[in-house]
Amino acid sequence: MIRAYKFLLRPTVGQQQALTEMLRDHCSLYNGALQERRDAWRHVSGTTVRYGEQSAQLKEIRAFDPECQGRWSFSSQQATLRRLDRAFAAFFRRVTSGGKPGYPRFRGVNRFDTVDFPRDGDGCRWDSTPHGPVTRVRFQGVGHVRVHRYRPVVGRVKTISVKREGKRWYVVLTAEQARPGPLPATGSVVGIDMGIASFLADSDGGFVPSPRHGRKAAAKLEAAQQALSRCKRGSKRRRKAVETVARLHRKVRRQRLDHAHKTTLDLVREHDFIAHEDLRIRNMVKAPAPKPDPDRPGAFLPNGAAAKAGLNRSISDAGWGVFLTILHAKAESAGREVIAVDPRNTSRTCPACGHVAAENRPTQDTFHCTGCGHQAHADTVGAVNVLRAGLARRNARPG
Repeated sequence: MIRAYKFLLRPTVGQQQALTEMLRDHCSLYNGALQERRDAWRHVSGTTVRYGEQSAQLKEIRAFDPECQGRWSFSSQQATLRRLDRAFAAFFRRVTSGGKPGYPRFRGVNRFDTVDFPRDGDGCRWDSTPHGPVTRVRFQGVGHVRVHRYRPVVGRVKTISVKREGKRWYVVLTAEQARPGPLPATGSVVGIDMGIASFLADSDGGFVPSPRHGRKAAAKLEAAQQALSRCKRGSKRRRKAVETVARLHRKVRRQRLDHAHKTTLDLVREHDFIAHEDLRIRNMVKAPAPKPDPDRPGAFLPNGAAAKAGLNRSISDAGWGVFLTILHAKAESAGREVIAVDPRNTSRTCPACGHVAAENRPTQDTFHCTGCGHQAHADTVGAVNVLRAGLARRNARPG
């Protein structure tokens, strides 16, 4: 199996400058290759330029510009051209499927933050000073950069990437390792119902409170964004304001990731089988369609957009998508089973008698069956029904 590792780099001032120049030159290569494709397609001949033709030009480009493009790894430059090729492949796939095309765009130097090295030892070397007291990674044209390695890397390193996040630099590794053995069986099964008031409720009656990281940081983010809007474009003050906003957003993102990792780890350790709702989060956060006023041309009726915007912010702040992605990855690694079930009517169905009605849930937290009188917390009822549906799906599998 393939596992990824991400470590903080601690480059010297000279190495920081070299890393910045490496990103700048790869960005220039990406934009130049994109311009070549655009010009070829706009030509009367309608020529299509592909990765193979552009990769074959690298040798000449490096010889023509030895002080910039010639300094960096040939393989990393090929990876940058493959990155552009994938962007075009995705563009044509969306055109074919009828989606929003999204033509590949030119990248600003501040929006090109990653350089990939397809193989360890080709333009880069992980643990380049194995006998030293500090772990280092070597990049061609940069040197041996110190790494803050807080845990061991297991397996054989396959690919290496260097990434810039604000003023920090990171190295991202992928390592091939043997699949770990499954965790000891616990005999426990659980269903989870994800929500806003509580991050999740389980079928055993437990609750995980919602951390609301985005809401807690909202005041600071608002102040930082207002300060940014007052800055003149291109000024040093604006660059500092942009970094402040980005730093606050990165902190919220890391907090969500930390919460998701800890919550999923507890679930995977304690349960052999986990059922959750198959949520279509992208559809859930769509803005409501406008309602034209038939009596007043050009005017619109209230459509609840303000309330829906608040709900959308809460859904995004909860980070359900990140949580479910991590849950499936950890469960697969631990030998646990995870099943997604249809979320319709899970919180409106009585677990005691099976009666389904919207009136069974008079409030957000309360479930009171109008058929048999069963009462419970609405989220717990939803989790119980999710577990039952998940077990039914598992038992209905052939074999």
